[in-house]
Amino acid sequence: MTIGEKLQTDIVVAMKARQEHKLTTLRMVKSALKSKEIDKRTPLTEAEEAQTLSTLIKQRKDSAEQFTKGNRPELAEKELAEIAMIEAYLPKAASEAEIRTIVQSTLAELAATGAKPGPKEMGSVMKAVQQKIATAELRADGKLVSEAVKAELAR
Repeated sequence: MTIGEKLQTDIVVAMKARQEHKLTTLRMVKSALKSKEIDKRTPLTEAEEAQTLSTLIKQRKDSAEQFTKGNRPELAEKELAEIAMIEAYLPKAASEAEIRTIVQSTLAELAATGAKPGPKEMGSVMKAVQQKIATAELRADGKLVSEAVKAELAR
């Protein structure tokens, strides 16, 4: 079942259960996916759907941070609840330890091919690490991956 199909069934369940906050959040997610699909003019792939949801999560995190700074904890809580609902449709998030392990194994593989990656090869290393994370059916914040790669390349 794709993310879109699962979302639709959950919208129906939320309607029947009269869960207003969950319903509005799920409708917002469905709307974002549909908008992306219309922009693309073809159905979205699973990866594109996941990317759209990741973007929505990042927006919610930024909003929650701003609400917290603005002394509006009730609005920040609402945003955090929406993040939890959206994350339910994405693969498991990789922990920092898992990211570090993947980065180290990628660097070891690159070193085995004869290339000693340094800070100048950050882009190619990032690309390889992101591919490994995707094949492991995990997801990771690009900022965390970037920091892990920088730390390992600095060694």
